[in-house]
Amino acid sequence: MALRIYNSLTRSKDPFEPLEPGKVRMYVCGVTVYDLSHVGHARAAVVFDVIYRFMRSLGYEVDYVRNFTDIDDKIIRRAGEEGIATEALAEKYIEAFRDDFEPLGLLSPRLEPRATEHLAQIVALIERLIAGGHAYVGGRDVFFSVKRFPGYGKLSHRETDDLLAGARVEIDEKKEYAGDFALWKGAKEGEPAWDSPWGPGRPGWHIECSAMATAHLGETIDIHGGGLDLKFPHHENEIAQSEAASGKPFARWWLHNGFVTIDKEKMSKSLGNFFTVREILSKFTPEVLRYFLISSHYRGPLDFSFDRLTEARQALERVYGALAKINALSLPGHAAPPNLPGPGDPPPHGASGVAADAWNSLASLSDRVREAMEDDFNTAQAVGQVFETVRAINIFLAEVDRGQAGPTPFTDLLARLARLTFEGIGEILGVLRMDPDTFLRGDAAPVDSQRIERLIAERAAARKGKDFARADEIRDGLADEGVLLEDGPNETTWKFGKERPGDGA
Repeated sequence: MALRIYNSLTRSKDPFEPLEPGKVRMYVCGVTVYDLSHVGHARAAVVFDVIYRFMRSLGYEVDYVRNFTDIDDKIIRRAGEEGIATEALAEKYIEAFRDDFEPLGLLSPRLEPRATEHLAQIVALIERLIAGGHAYVGGRDVFFSVKRFPGYGKLSHRETDDLLAGARVEIDEKKEYAGDFALWKGAKEGEPAWDSPWGPGRPGWHIECSAMATAHLGETIDIHGGGLDLKFPHHENEIAQSEAASGKPFARWWLHNGFVTIDKEKMSKSLGNFFTVREILSKFTPEVLRYFLISSHYRGPLDFSFDRLTEARQALERVYGALAKINALSLPGHAAPPNLPGPGDPPPHGASGVAADAWNSLASLSDRVREAMEDDFNTAQAVGQVFETVRAINIFLAEVDRGQAGPTPFTDLLARLARLTFEGIGEILGVLRMDPDTFLRGDAAPVDSQRIERLIAERAAARKGKDFARADEIRDGLADEGVLLEDGPNETTWKFGKERPGDGA
């Protein structure tokens, strides 16, 4: 099966073909940094991390950019409440975001641009829209004219007036039409401001993402993602201003993850019905939260409760419990075979009945997970395939227990196949990457994936500069932590090996 992705723009599941063969340009709207991030933010971050991981596993070179919105009305309001500068507030919550999200095992995007670092690009884009007749100056503000963009509403699939009915529209007598939105806001007393051709002021929210995406990925990108709450007006407005300026399609695929809900109501700060990532990680390990977030299909709602987190932990315990028992069946000192049988190959000689069922389920698991993920990143189905295999393994283990059999060449092969298979699945889903005994003891330290990725990048730079001593120092230091590097022709990957502290394998 080829990769098929649901496109909010076409409202269909379309075969994916990037604009440039082998390369994917992906922009995801990040958080507005005025407070601690909640579980809804975590879902968006994890969803697009899994998409990033899976597309890389298919061999794509993924240029992934995720922004920080570091200036807007909420930031200005909160900075005033705390009595600090907006820059200090934004920096405080960017660091908090990193502290809270690094334990979730997120791979680092190539860039994490900030709106305030792109004022020149924002001003240039607004000037282009004014010159093209799509924007106008009203007092010290600049507005985009939605009536002058014929395609307005194509993402939401509704007419302009219908979209605005019931929506929160900012009333402003300087607007030509109520639905026009601000590209530039003239400075108000006490607010931060930057110089512009229209006087001091600051950018509107929507123009920030258009400027950052096009600056770093080009005028047409492959994938633009974010939460469902951003579909209108944020993403609709991004399309309008970006395509009005360039005359080209802005994003070829639009992906939106569903809401995290509590009692069927969207989790949000405005409603006060939210739990921060920090609160959850004080009660559950990061892998439990990550597993919970990928246990449902990304486009649907995900109802949050602590009971469901407990169920997620119990589900992981089932998988890790089976893997721990399999590992215990390894033959001490037994040399690994040069090649393990693959999907479609017969099980090892002498395996029959439940033993053959367990082997065949394991041997085909990677392909079944890949097929599930190729169907619009269906993590729920992928996880279901994992549990089918765990069930087959447990049936075999029960037979072993009844016969009180010890390790054999077959059980050793099965253990090795299980480790290799789950390592590969863990690379895609970002879970099941821990040593089973460590997880089951419940004393595992969070994995700082971003730190590991930074050290790998530093090592690559050292090797390029022929500083082999530093490169070896980084490799050996990571090995001491149980992180093993594998140098490939195009990139260096990493995994946990037997040297990891606390590893029971």
